[in-house]
Amino acid sequence: MGFFSKKIDKQIATYQHELIETHYREVDNMYRQIRGWRHDYRNHIQTMKAYAAAGDWEAISKYLDLLDEDLTTVDTVIKTGNAMTDAILNSKISLAKSKGIKVIADAHIPVKLNMSEIDLCCIIGNLFDNAIEASVKLPEEDRLIRVYMDMKNTQLYISFTNFTAEKKLTKRGNLFSTTKGEGHGFGLVRIDTIVERLDGYISRNSEDGAFTTEILLPQV
Repeated sequence: MGFFSKKIDKQIATYQHELIETHYREVDNMYRQIRGWRHDYRNHIQTMKAYAAAGDWEAISKYLDLLDEDLTTVDTVIKTGNAMTDAILNSKISLAKSKGIKVIADAHIPVKLNMSEIDLCCIIGNLFDNAIEASVKLPEEDRLIRVYMDMKNTQLYISFTNFTAEKKLTKRGNLFSTTKGEGHGFGLVRIDTIVERLDGYISRNSEDGAFTTEILLPQV
């Protein structure tokens, strides 16, 4: 039992290290991009004034197209209000998209939570990993992950839905029979352990090829 616990602790430590080193770097890069655009705003105005003075409307049109494309790139990232959550969400969304999975995300989180951000990111990271794992088994046109996060009174509500190749999964306890493989199983146990420690609530449901996990985490 001691050896197993040490192995789990090592996996957790590795995952947390990945979160801190990789995802914080990604969100910092995202914020730098936004700050850079704002900093360049005056220069953009001056450039377009120069084109206008010269009557070069084609140049202005092309310049506006470039600005629109640049701003769209910035706006495609998820900004929840919480930097650590932004990091893990945007990292996983990028990973999902690279695998041909559409992601619809609506997330709003207070800047300061009454729970560990590491715990929250472990939950989000594992939910995303499992949803991605299930989605890649489907034809690309059927791959979709829906994410919703918001405060419900004093509780943080998290909902993840993805489609699966199976029509309906068989439930065994609070888990499902298709949750096989060391990585997948470990992720589910991590989620359940954190939710239980925080006196939260978790529900998993499988209906008509859609798999949904809902979590409530008290913030008082």
